[in-house]
Amino acid sequence: MHRSAGAAGGEVWIYGKFAPGYARTAYACFDQPDLKAEFTFQVTVPAQWTVLSNQPPAAAPEQAAGGNAVWRFTPTPRLPTFTTTVVAGDYHVVTSSHATPSGQRIPLELACQADLAGYLDAQAPALFEATARGLDLYTDLLGAYPYAKYGQVFVPAFSAGASEDVGCVLISDQFLFRSRVTAAADEFRMMVILHEMAHMWFGDLVTVRWWDDLWLSESFAEFCGHLATARVGGFPGAWSTFSVGRKAWGFAQDRLPSTHPVAADTATLSEAIANFDGISYAKGASVLRQLAAYVGEESFFSGIRAYIAGHAFANASRADLIAAVAANSGKSLGDWSQAWLRTAGFNTLHCEFQTDASGAFTEFAVVQDASASHPVLRPHRVAIGLYQRSGDVLTRTRLVEVDVTGPRTVVPELAGTTQPDLILPNDGDTGFVMVRFDPRSLRTVIESIGGLDDPLARAVGWNALIDMVQQAELPVPEFVAALAGGIRREPSVSVLQALLPQAEQIMRQLATPENAAAGKRLLADAAGQLLHSAEPASDLQLAWAQLLGWTATSADQLDLSAGLLSGDVAVPGLPVDTGLRWPLLQRLAAAGRVGDAVIGAELARDPTPAGQRHAAACRAAIPDAGHKEAAWQQLVDGRLGMEDLSVVARGFALPEQAGLLTPYPARYLGALREIWPTRSGHLRVLLGDLLFPYPAASQELLAQIDEFLAADPAEAGPDPSMVRVLTERRDTLRRALLSRALPGRRPDPPG
Repeated sequence: MHRSAGAAGGEVWIYGKFAPGYARTAYACFDQPDLKAEFTFQVTVPAQWTVLSNQPPAAAPEQAAGGNAVWRFTPTPRLPTFTTTVVAGDYHVVTSSHATPSGQRIPLELACQADLAGYLDAQAPALFEATARGLDLYTDLLGAYPYAKYGQVFVPAFSAGASEDVGCVLISDQFLFRSRVTAAADEFRMMVILHEMAHMWFGDLVTVRWWDDLWLSESFAEFCGHLATARVGGFPGAWSTFSVGRKAWGFAQDRLPSTHPVAADTATLSEAIANFDGISYAKGASVLRQLAAYVGEESFFSGIRAYIAGHAFANASRADLIAAVAANSGKSLGDWSQAWLRTAGFNTLHCEFQTDASGAFTEFAVVQDASASHPVLRPHRVAIGLYQRSGDVLTRTRLVEVDVTGPRTVVPELAGTTQPDLILPNDGDTGFVMVRFDPRSLRTVIESIGGLDDPLARAVGWNALIDMVQQAELPVPEFVAALAGGIRREPSVSVLQALLPQAEQIMRQLATPENAAAGKRLLADAAGQLLHSAEPASDLQLAWAQLLGWTATSADQLDLSAGLLSGDVAVPGLPVDTGLRWPLLQRLAAAGRVGDAVIGAELARDPTPAGQRHAAACRAAIPDAGHKEAAWQQLVDGRLGMEDLSVVARGFALPEQAGLLTPYPARYLGALREIWPTRSGHLRVLLGDLLFPYPAASQELLAQIDEFLAADPAEAGPDPSMVRVLTERRDTLRRALLSRALPGRRPDPPG
């Protein structure tokens, strides 16, 4: 049960966030997915409070002694413990209803903190409309909505994006927008809403039998969330955003030594929680998308409906799902399931060819590789695109579909074709597979990736460059240069704002302080130019201002940021509201341009919990040892929630300030020892990453981690979940040291 209190007015907001296995910390229960029960909630609260739960109230609240009231809710259908919840406190509620095309009428609720009521009231029509479109699609694809109502509550200090509590979905209040946002933020919120809605059928109505199949719920919801966002959510390019953002996350996770099959065997809840990662979400969704394409979408959803109908209000397994899809498609899925769900790692495709004197292919083949640790070759149906460059434009001249089934697949159709400027394996991004380029194609991608008209083709190129820089095959400066050129021609703000956080992470984790500063300066140059040339009041204009908010480095870039903040510089159509003011101020703080007094004055303008969080991040960014020490203490002392931790850590660990962070590698392991026994699973895993001193990382820290991991578990060695976190951080550190040692030129790609 989470409790938040207002800073000034005494407001209180309580909610039960029990997924995946925390219900037992709130009430007595056997908390596992294969046990379901009916629940009846009776809640006693102060009389002025509002209470919400999985079901509607049975009657009006009854007055009780001591200025209290008693709320009684109708009994639930059979639910797993971790989908139950109670929400109570100073909440504001808006209600509506929706009739689906089949005639089912579903009561709807939206709620938030009472002091945010104006924001909810303004956004409620759009939120209700999004909810209605999602319910229409899902009742068509999955069957009738199975519960008495559909509520969504925006709650403070949430430990995740959202949680699929039956009929009362909890959503982080960061999605109740209080400033102007771009379409990228709207799209992500839409996907989150539709992701959680899919869980009502897949995860809540039909629940996996044991924790090791939790991936199935998340993968399916992730797949459906993007499918619905593209189909009815108003964002037809949602799969492009998925490819550059979520799918890239899946690739990065699958590279780590802790990688695991999509369907991994886990004996304990803690192991299952550790697998709530890019594999269970992004890779799993990619694989389900491939399955839907392989058997046909109609057969796929026929199988899903049969699975849901056969196991409603009960439990099922991965084998039950695969059997239902196989039965409805007529295809045997045993080999497919083994290759894609039961093995870890991913494959890489590159093209081998010979040319004659005229430059025409005499032989062309697609070569498939796998890592030495996971040497599995899988079947792939991919397209090979050939592109010719004219200026900055890349025009596709040929597209050939290929079934890749082994280590080398000859493509006879391309014999006699002239070698183009770009050969793009997996054109259209249909497969969960990485690609590498021949030298000429790599040069074309680096110099002209923005010249690809197809957003999915661009996604393949971006993911390859991101993977190459993460694997120390491409120097960080070359990647940033490609990015600075490519974003100038990126028409999708959603793709743009999926790419840029990855660039920020790459610079934080892999770059030298000098390369990080130079990279930010290069991106800020682009941001400043594009900010002034963008269409007034457009999403791209706001995106360029937001980019400036974390990259401004040179004197003129910082002057522009200061001018926007003070109002001395006005860009037509650009509102410098709270959502933009804090990033601009933090960047000025990081440059030493402002101090505590200016930050305090800004906090007086925005004394909300979000304002307090951003003020702490600004102080953490001030480039002196005292402010860094204060930020470190905030991060480790246990008082900050998950969202606060992420924001403050971002100000603390700036790569260009590596010199100020040199004391912290020696303190990292000790901090982890203190944190691990006292924090919940999600928080301690997050801290394992946020506290890691990437900018000041060294060979000495690598050796210290190795010594720590070598401790005998029988002699109070590290907890297994801590071992996983450290193993992942060690791998990133190893690659960072390799990347920082690269010369400042593009190496030839392997193969």
